[in-house]
Order: sequence, then structure tokens, then C-alpha cells
Amino acid sequence: MLLAVLIANAGGNILLERFNGVPAEERLQWRSFLVKLGADNLTGVRNEDLLVACHKSVYIIYTVLGDISIFVVGKDEYDELALTEVIFVITSAVKDLCGKKPPTERRFLDKYGRFCLCLDEIVWKGLLENTDKDRIKRLIRLKPPTDV
Repeated sequence: MLLAVLIANAGGNILLERFNGVPAEERLQWRSFLVKLGADNLTGVRNEDLLVACHKSVYIIYTVLGDISIFVVGKDEYDELALTEVIFVITSAVKDLCGKKPPTERRFLDKYGRFCLCLDEIVWKGLLENTDKDRIKRLIRLKPPTDV
């Protein structure tokens, strides 16, 4: 199960978070842990270089993309390899929505609604739902898919 998808800015402020199957009382601890993990390890990392961590029997894949950091947390069948696929789909969605310019906090927040729709199509109830970029683009336009 995908436990969390979290996107933060360079200052450690959370821009977007999605938790699945994580009790409300543990969410603050996860937020703090992920932001500290990013602050400790993401300085000097090139765009889209993936970093891996393991904590409390869960796997964490995280990266930096422009001015934002993306964290994906999973357990059980979502090990490092599966999380790599998830974060690849999420980073490609962010890059598509930001256009040819590198993702910044402002561009991300300008497209916040569309990115929330993208994330809903990528991850549904803690499971990876869609990985096809063209299908995700069609679905966020809220038009019915033609290949169903």
C-alpha cells in the first residue's frame, strides 16, 4: 500500500500531502520525519536523482524537482522498485503541468487543482491506478476515456 505522497517546497513547507491508511495521530510524525529527511539529504542533489530510505518497515523514495521535493512512502508490495515507478509518474505529471519551465513553488501552486486531479488518477486508495501519461491527461480533463 502507498502510505503517503508528500510534496514540499525548499523551505520544508508542505504544499500537498495524501495519506492512505495512516492514523491521524501518526500523520504529524510522518510529516516531520519526511521534511527532516529532505532537509538532511536533498541539499546538492540534482533534479530527479532518487534517494531511498527505510523507516519503521516502510520504504521511502524521494527526490527534488526544481524547487520542490517529492516523497513517496510505501509498505508491503510497494518496495523501492514499485515506489520508483510511482515517483516517476508523479514527477512526469508535475513536469507536464509546469510546461517547459522548471517546477517552482509558484508554478506548482498555480496548477494546484489540476495536480490534485492528476494525483487522484495516479494513486487511488493507496494503490497505483494509472501510469499512462496520455490516459491521465484525458482523465484530468474530466472527459470519459474512449478505450474503456
